[in-house]
Amino acid sequence: MEATKYFLPFRRLEFHNAHMRIIGGTAGGRLLKVPKGLDVRPTPDLVRQAVFNSLGARVEGARVLELFAGTGALSLECLSRGAVRAVCVEKSNRHAGFLRRNLATTQLDAARVEVRVQNAFTALAQLTDGGQRFDLILADPPYGEKNVGRRSTSFAQQLLDNPHLSSLLASDGMFILGHTKRDALDLPDCWKQVKMLRHGDTMMRFLRKLAG
Repeated sequence: MEATKYFLPFRRLEFHNAHMRIIGGTAGGRLLKVPKGLDVRPTPDLVRQAVFNSLGARVEGARVLELFAGTGALSLECLSRGAVRAVCVEKSNRHAGFLRRNLATTQLDAARVEVRVQNAFTALAQLTDGGQRFDLILADPPYGEKNVGRRSTSFAQQLLDNPHLSSLLASDGMFILGHTKRDALDLPDCWKQVKMLRHGDTMMRFLRKLAG
């Protein structure tokens, strides 16, 4: 059956100057710090609100992995809404510093958060070797280029193709992947798309792993 598609009203945002906040839960309304510059593209409030409206009660009690975490907005939103633990993977030490500052600002329990400053794909291999499992895996990586007539080489496609990622997901878990609509992705056989949200140039796919 074809996955459900939802289209959100388009609103242009200058992401590096956008004011971001925790939307719901115990830290709802608290502002998040965002690095200035064009090298970071945080997931905007409107998109996050749609994602978490779709996830609903699934977040409560969840073990969460956020890849390409940046400011940590997705994982901190999870913790605010009752997730028990979050592992945040961010390659940039500077951006990880903003994530830690945002954790302090939200006054969420720092003992429930592990910040790993490393390459996302290195982290996936190490977490798999450590026998970790997550109920929610979230990733909104840097956008890829338009790929007409060729297979995508974007970070989003690399995540879908990564053999470790599906093994890290609990049997009833969900993988939420953000990418640009110009980046046409191939869905490997191990994934089933159950929902897709669209906001301007941003696509958010909700994926489950298939047994096999």
